[in-house]
Order: sequence, then C-alpha cells, then structure tokens
Amino acid sequence: MVVEKEGERMGSLFEELEAREAAARVRVEELEAEVAELSGRLELAREGLERVRITRETVAEVLAEMGPEVSLAAADAGQSPAGERVASAYAGAERQVVGVLTVPNWQPGMMPDVLPSVYRDIVEVVADAPGPVRAKQIVPRIGLPAETGKIEGTRSKLKRLVERGWLDEETPGLFTPARRRAAASPNSR
Repeated sequence: MVVEKEGERMGSLFEELEAREAAARVRVEELEAEVAELSGRLELAREGLERVRITRETVAEVLAEMGPEVSLAAADAGQSPAGERVASAYAGAERQVVGVLTVPNWQPGMMPDVLPSVYRDIVEVVADAPGPVRAKQIVPRIGLPAETGKIEGTRSKLKRLVERGWLDEETPGLFTPARRRAAASPNSR
C-alpha cells in the first residue's frame, strides 16, 4: 500500500509539474507577444521622434535665414526695407510657427512690433527708462513676479536682445536701448 501511495504521489507530482510547465510556456508566449507589440510601438515612436527632430532643425534653419531674405524680398519689390511690409512679415513669423519665438536681428527701420510680445515689452521698458536698467527692475514692469527664476529668464532675454542688436549692455547687467537704433531713428522712442 505504501508503494501505491508513493506511485500516486509521483504521478500527481509529474502531472503538477507538467501543468506548471504548460502554464509557464503560455506565459512566456504571452510575454513574447507583448514584447513584439511593444517593439513595434517603440519603432513607431522612434520614427515620430526623428521626424520631429528633423522638423525642428529645419524650422530653426529657415528662421535663421528668414531675416535677411525678408528684407531682400521687400527691397526687390521696390519697397523700403523700413516699410510696413517687412514688419508684418516678421510679425507673421511669430504666428506661423507655433511654439517658436523668434527674435530677428535688428535691421535699419525695424520697429519693436516685429518682436514676440514679451521681447517687445522688454524693449519698450528699457526705452522708457531714464537710464540703464537691470533685469530685476524690468521684471515687475512687464507683469512678472520678482522671483529669481523670472529675473534670470528676463536676463537671458535681455542678453538675446543685445546679441541681435536691439539693446546695448555697456556695463554687465545694465541694459540700454541700442545706440545705432537710436541714431538711425531718433524719434522712434
């Protein structure tokens, strides 16, 4: 009798192992199917990422080249580069490119209205100031809280405006309207 019970236990043990093996095999096949599906989704996501990267680079190239081309196009059309047409072409660039704020290089005759609104506000505050101003003085005047992050963000915008010829920074941290802009159009203030 003891031998029969051991044989039954061995039989049921092997049956249990076979059942567990079958369940493990099914789970492995399910996971392999999930991996295949995820691999396909991953590949699609990588392709989408690559398309967005290429688009971003292309838009950056176009915008970098846009300033001089718009001026030349206006000149070729027999219009003054300082005319309204140039300003509206630049202003349209801000509206046409979603999520990208462009600060064009200053050119003779360009007015602040070609700038994205936050940059335009900064240029106007600097122009209205009686003397050189610091970023921390500009922040409350453009409607932002005087927090470190807002001040630093405004300082980087000021530096960009200096790079593009809209403002001057004769002393580090002190910003004034660009001298050549004031010389080109003394009544622009």
